[in-house]
Order: sequence, then structure tokens, then C-alpha cells
Amino acid sequence: MNLSPLPAIMLEPLVRSALLEDLGRAGDLTTEATVAKYHHATTVLAARQPGVVAGLDVVRLAFRLIDQNIKIDVNRADGSKVAQGEIIASVTGPTWAILTAERTALNFLCHLSGIATATASIVAAVCEHRAKIICTRKTTPGLRAVEKYAVRAGGGANHRFGLDDAVLIKDNHIAAAGGIRSAIKRARESVGHLVKIEVEVDTLVQLEEALSLVPDAVLLDNMSLDELRHAVTMVAGRAITEASGRITATTAPAIAATGIDLLSVGWLTHSAPILDIGLDCYAP
Repeated sequence: MNLSPLPAIMLEPLVRSALLEDLGRAGDLTTEATVAKYHHATTVLAARQPGVVAGLDVVRLAFRLIDQNIKIDVNRADGSKVAQGEIIASVTGPTWAILTAERTALNFLCHLSGIATATASIVAAVCEHRAKIICTRKTTPGLRAVEKYAVRAGGGANHRFGLDDAVLIKDNHIAAAGGIRSAIKRARESVGHLVKIEVEVDTLVQLEEALSLVPDAVLLDNMSLDELRHAVTMVAGRAITEASGRITATTAPAIAATGIDLLSVGWLTHSAPILDIGLDCYAP
């Protein structure tokens, strides 16, 4: 998998904020009271259930922002499948620093690996079809970049990152603009020539109207399988087709089989369960 890492300058503010939230006003009272400053430990990050790893750069930052002397050796890179009990990485250094950063590191790693794992399950479910699995803007505030990265680690792809990188005309825009035709015309007159325009439709009648104005993509919201098949035939390659609406690993194969291009799955980022990963200490 060709998975480009996120720049540290994007990650550090997120990790620093999370560490400060945990350290509060007085620091790690428990570790300071029980662990000697000179004590060193060798620990491992181990998967307690099978899944796909994502977030190791965030983990590295969490530990090293507490102490630069912590050493992290990665066994299984982001995007890798891991079995239950498999060691993902080893973490060695001052015990007090490892324990202070542990929860922040695990919070990120478990959450992002959970997203990657959930994504991988749906990607696998549609592997016999050409459809791609994509995420949405339904992300945790402040964590969009890393959550969308986790989707890529799981083999999925990203929809737009924000309101500023594409036009997506939804039902409320259509209502406010006075109809699909008016909304698309206004958008085309307003944005630059490099900006893609997508329009959401609920019915085949709306789709026919939208297609007359040649959008770049159409979002087919909560349509039945028969409607999706008909929609793909109507579009006939003139626009990218995207299906949305309560898509799971169980329902995805049939949706992909309609010939749709994209399946957008909001719950991947807003409510995917974590991957259970633990930090185990082997200090004497």
C-alpha cells in the first residue's frame, strides 16, 4: 500500500493538545509518586484483537513530546493487518515518560486503527466490484485529517476534506436555491473551473433534471438497489455516481454490484469501534 504519512506539523497540535488535556494543572500525579526518574522500561504495543493498524506517527509524537529519549521500533506499519496478540511496536525509555504518554498514545492508536479496520472490512466486501469505499465530513471535530488518513490506511479513499475543496449541493441547498437547476447554475457561475460540482438527488426524476446540467458527480441518497441500477444506466458514464445511506459490510456488495462508482460511509469516521490495543510493560 502506498500510504503517504501526514506531515508532523499537522499532527503535533492535535497530540500536544491531547497531552495537555490529560496532564491538566499538576501533571501525572500517579507516575510521579510511584516511579523513580532513573527507571527505564521496555514495553510493547500489542493487538488484543485482529485488525488494521493506523496512527503510529501520532503515537511516536505522543511519547516524544513527553521525552525525546523514548525509542520506538515499529514492527507493523500503518495499513498492516495484525493478528490477536501480535506486537505492533516496542517502546523503550524512561518509565515515567512512557506511562505519562500511554493513554494519549493509545487513545489515538485504538481510535484510528478502529477506523482503518472498519474500512478494510467494507473494502474487502466489495473487492469483486470496481466501486471504491469513501468517507465523509462526519468526523470528530479537530481530528478530520487523521481520521481520513485512517480510512486510507484501511484501503478506502476520501471524499472532500471540507467545505472549501468541492461543491456538494444537498437537499437544503436545493430548497434554498429554488430547485436543482437553479442551484447547479448558481454554483457553476460562482466557483472556479477546477472546482468539481456534485449534486445530491433522492429520486430518478431529480437525477434526470440534474444530468441535464452536466454535474461532475451525483450523490444517490438512500435509493433502492433497483433505483441505483436504473440510475447507473441513466448516467451512462457522464458523471461519477456515489451511493449513500446506512451502508455496511453486509449491504455494500449488493450496492457495489449495481455498477456504482463510490460508496460513501459516514460511520467509518464518526462511530467505528476502536481496535483494542494495549501497552504491556516488561520492566524488571
